[in-house]
Amino acid sequence: MALGLLQKKSNTIGVIVPEITSHFFSAIITGIQDVIGPSEYNIMICLSNESYEEELTLVKKLSKMRVDGILVSPSSATKDFDHFRRLQNNDVPVVVFDRDCPGLEADKVLVDDYSGAYQAIEYLIRSGCTKIAHLGGPLNLSTTKHRLQGYLDALEKNGIPKREEYIFHVKGFSHKDGLKPARKLLEMEDAPDAIFAVNDNIATSAIHVAKKIGLRIPEDISIVGFDDEPHSSYFSPALSTVWQPVYSLGMLSARILLQRIKDTSTKNDFRVEVFKPELVVRASSKENLSDISV
Repeated sequence: MALGLLQKKSNTIGVIVPEITSHFFSAIITGIQDVIGPSEYNIMICLSNESYEEELTLVKKLSKMRVDGILVSPSSATKDFDHFRRLQNNDVPVVVFDRDCPGLEADKVLVDDYSGAYQAIEYLIRSGCTKIAHLGGPLNLSTTKHRLQGYLDALEKNGIPKREEYIFHVKGFSHKDGLKPARKLLEMEDAPDAIFAVNDNIATSAIHVAKKIGLRIPEDISIVGFDDEPHSSYFSPALSTVWQPVYSLGMLSARILLQRIKDTSTKNDFRVEVFKPELVVRASSKENLSDISV
């Protein structure tokens, strides 16, 4: 540590994530570790718990420790990114992954959430659904906004009017966060015939509620999630969802940061890499009508 202070480096990379209990972020961290592990650097994993204030505190602590770089997926409450700019101004490179920081010039590794949502809605429409609801995430998140826009554009392209009463935004991403909104949707007088959820936890909440009130899946209601968590294929019915290459997301983020630390000559030449998601169709949604032979 004394040598690190003398050399103004610590051989440590900070990783800030909103939470670590889901497969999504644990898989990303595994990808990061598999790249950083063989290098000269250690990683320090920090949890913001979806709190902007906690994220600020973590950034300050990591800065005092003279970390050599930071990988960050911002909290759902983060709207201002000046704390990341201050790191950059102090020559600490920052790589943003999964959740974008609009307006922040930095290396970024993201997923095309818009495309994933668009694929899901187009599939639901082709399977005969016309009253498609959306259970979205916290509105200030880039992932939420992009998935919502993909949902809206797919409806518009296919001539299906937007219905405000079919759009709910949950406060968090856990199973319990989706229960009340799902019930409100499914107990409407003119209930939807499909639900596209912001992630798999919220989608499984909808499945739970649908079963509870006696709806058949997918005959009465089709349900599609986002993430393709490992447990999604083991639900009954198995969950249709949008797969994301989360392990690769972590690996590429770490590689870009290591390169940025090694080569400072391209200081303002930032990389933005965007992975393409893929729709995985399982039993929780109806078959594509065009795939059914007559």
